[in-house]
Amino acid sequence: MSTQPAATSHGIQDADLGVPRWKIIMASVVGTTIEFYDFYIYATAAVSVFPLIFFPGGDAQTALLASMATFGAAFVARPLGSIIFGHMGDRLGRKVTLIGALLTMGIATFIIGLLPTYYQIGLWAPAMLTILRFCQGLGLGGEWSGAALLVTETAKPGKRASAAMWPQLGAPFGFLLANGFFLVLALAFDYDSAAHGADHVFVDWVWRIPFLASIVMVAIGLWVRVSLEETPVFKQAIAKDERVKAPLKDVFAKNWWQLILGTFIMYATYVLFYLMTTWILSYAIGAPEAGGLGTSYNDFLVIQLISILFFAAFVPVAGMLADKFGRKPTMLTITTLMIIFGLLFGWWLNADVIVDADGTLNTTRMIVFMIVGMSLMGLTFGPMSAILPELFPTETRYTGSGISYNVSSILGAALTPFIATWLMGTFDVSYVGYYLAAASVITLIFLALSPETKYRSLSALDQDEIERTR
Repeated sequence: MSTQPAATSHGIQDADLGVPRWKIIMASVVGTTIEFYDFYIYATAAVSVFPLIFFPGGDAQTALLASMATFGAAFVARPLGSIIFGHMGDRLGRKVTLIGALLTMGIATFIIGLLPTYYQIGLWAPAMLTILRFCQGLGLGGEWSGAALLVTETAKPGKRASAAMWPQLGAPFGFLLANGFFLVLALAFDYDSAAHGADHVFVDWVWRIPFLASIVMVAIGLWVRVSLEETPVFKQAIAKDERVKAPLKDVFAKNWWQLILGTFIMYATYVLFYLMTTWILSYAIGAPEAGGLGTSYNDFLVIQLISILFFAAFVPVAGMLADKFGRKPTMLTITTLMIIFGLLFGWWLNADVIVDADGTLNTTRMIVFMIVGMSLMGLTFGPMSAILPELFPTETRYTGSGISYNVSSILGAALTPFIATWLMGTFDVSYVGYYLAAASVITLIFLALSPETKYRSLSALDQDEIERTR
């Protein structure tokens, strides 16, 4: 493996950008915040509202599983979105592709807020919900890699991982906005999913407000992105005629190993993320007879909002660590900690320890668990928008990083809430942790097989350099 320190001198100076650096940062953060906001409001509604209005009938566990299945539809769409938008990004440019991804996601989210329910149009309601969820996945499939390339291809010398943390902050920011909005509405209308059914005004129409309000954020994101210029690295590729006609064909023919590496490097991150956001919510607020803890939705949402602050705080920490010590040693250490965390799930979360003698949640124990999990999430998620783009050459970077990120979403995220719910129903909460530990072991293996990409220069990265440092 070649690790040439001189390569760290490669970077983009402010004079080369054409627009202020703060606008690039804002465009990456605003865009991913909107995308994740849209994604999270669906995730929250899928647990607390959609089982009541789109999948009624039968027992609560079956309705929840059906709702989780539609939640997973977006992850099936995300690799397709990465192919479509990746082709556009590698052929037409990063800017126009980011605008298209934003509009796809935003419009689908807005329409979800207008959907009639099962009680109004029958099976057409969950069918339409699934289609729009699929469209959300298409948009997000093209969003992340474009935002990551926007900052990595304009980063200062030696600061690429620190710059790349900006779009990663969109995840905790979007979570805070989406779930904070839901919490405010739930408190304002005195709604608790553990105590109220489908006849509450929140389930009737209030849940639609966060979906409809997303169009305002889309307009802001669109305004910021329209004013951007193309990245200097992509301009250089155009000037040197380095673009390829079929990025998808090239990336599978020349960079198949990088696709595998990127997919499984990201795998455990996805598993952890959706355990700590979607599954844990369903476990906490689920009825005790269905294997849940019976916690108030509002009370647990406060705990999640507190813990997400630690997610946000550790994203920049991870970027700085990856710049200082390298991507590989940083991620090997963090992933090892994730294995330990997974093995301790039972000790932390079993009902006999997390629920006090009077039947109430041991809030302190749950808050500490959530803080540790979300801190690990910030650490593992922070460097990813540098690591994945660094695996690929300029001409297929949008496509390659996007496919890796989004195929991993199927393996590590689409199935996670469903598998975790099944494990809870079949075994106990300890097995959910074993699932995370196993996923982390797989990621650890592929990290060990990966090259150190800290010293690669994106502006000069070509296929020969990738072969030398494989």
